[in-house]
Amino acid sequence: MSIQSEQFLTDAESRVFDSEHRRKLAFNIAQYDKKVVDGKNQFVDFELARQRASVIKWKVLENLDKYLIEFESNLSKRGGKVMWAQNAAEAIDEIIRIMKSAEAKTVVKSKSMTTEELHVNDALEKEGIESIETDLGEFIVQLRKEHPYHIVTPAMHLSKEDVAKTFHEKYNLPLNSTPKEITAFVRQRLREKYQRADVGITGANFLIADTGSAAVTENEGNALMSVAFPRIHIVIAGIEKIIPSLTDLDLFWPLLATHGTGQNITVYNSILSGPKQSGEKDGPEEMYVILLDNGRVNLLSEQDQRQALSCIRCGACLNGCPVYKGVGGHAYGATYSGPIGSVITPHYNGMKEFKHLSYASSLCGKCTEVCPVKIDLHKLLLYNRRDSVEQKTSGISEKWMFMIWKKAMLSRSLMNKGGAGLKNFLLKNFFKTAWGDRREMPEIAPKSFNQLWAERNKSEK
Repeated sequence: MSIQSEQFLTDAESRVFDSEHRRKLAFNIAQYDKKVVDGKNQFVDFELARQRASVIKWKVLENLDKYLIEFESNLSKRGGKVMWAQNAAEAIDEIIRIMKSAEAKTVVKSKSMTTEELHVNDALEKEGIESIETDLGEFIVQLRKEHPYHIVTPAMHLSKEDVAKTFHEKYNLPLNSTPKEITAFVRQRLREKYQRADVGITGANFLIADTGSAAVTENEGNALMSVAFPRIHIVIAGIEKIIPSLTDLDLFWPLLATHGTGQNITVYNSILSGPKQSGEKDGPEEMYVILLDNGRVNLLSEQDQRQALSCIRCGACLNGCPVYKGVGGHAYGATYSGPIGSVITPHYNGMKEFKHLSYASSLCGKCTEVCPVKIDLHKLLLYNRRDSVEQKTSGISEKWMFMIWKKAMLSRSLMNKGGAGLKNFLLKNFFKTAWGDRREMPEIAPKSFNQLWAERNKSEK
């Protein structure tokens, strides 16, 4: 068992039996569920929209190299610069190089899971550069020195009282501060940061091949301001974010909004196509796009699981997953949590270290049911389990246990040996810990069905 697996079991158990944690999570997800129903009503044929999105994403994955080159060419024509990073270290090196070249001291950063994947804030802090999260949820978890709890809603695990307590401790705001008062305080504080920031960093919800643009979706306007004020704009995006055409946004924007927050469309949707052009009065003087691999090519090479790269990061599978609803986001110990995180993390960070995430599932299929691009997530979890066995990632004790179990299951005579007394003894003394202290162990009947059947047939003769 890996260190990550042991930590997951410890954290998951702690969260599952924390009734207050589960109450907050259940309340927040319930609000989401209500809104999604309304969001779906905008579609005349909802299933057709999902199918169209799925086909477009499949087309992209089959021709990813072509679309990436097309994106680079079109962005370069408008003065943007594209950099390719095979891993996190290369991406961080590129970011630091840009910062040092600009003598940057302050960075404003919009919400981006890709930057979380790279631990950009930690890297900048080591270089003496102030990196400020401008999304309200991200700002809150940054204050608490935590990682985002959810792909879309970083502070989903907190109540308004928790947030008020955090701002009381950090900024001496009143303990009874309302969400409106806290938001006003953060807005005022961030205005100063925007005005003196040297660099703005954003992610990209979509990269548009035929225009060389980055499309950014948000509800607060912080991404727009992170681009508008600083002299330099850096986009960090995974290579799978590509869509073929600008016209595809009329499908993907509503799907993302509906499944992410239950809206028809998010409040701000920006299309960023390079630095400030001649005659334009605002916008950054320089724009860089860092295209990140960091394990994505490994996943692309897996014919069965590559479909996971179609994900548009709406978070719907997390909100529907019974396991996520119990253990929460932080227990996963990875940037991406929930079903999609359980599928992609072993390919990004190592099957041996993170195979346990693919087993942390009931395989109920809810994640597949709610996915806007029709990813067969529960099947991909099974493929990951298969690969973990084929790659022989199991420890010696686990291998011996399953070898003995398999041998017994294939032999009726071995299954009948020992009697109920021995079997109940083994269950109570050797399986109790593995199956959980809170589970009542089954009681083996004095005679098996096989023995009863044989006796019945013998008596009838």
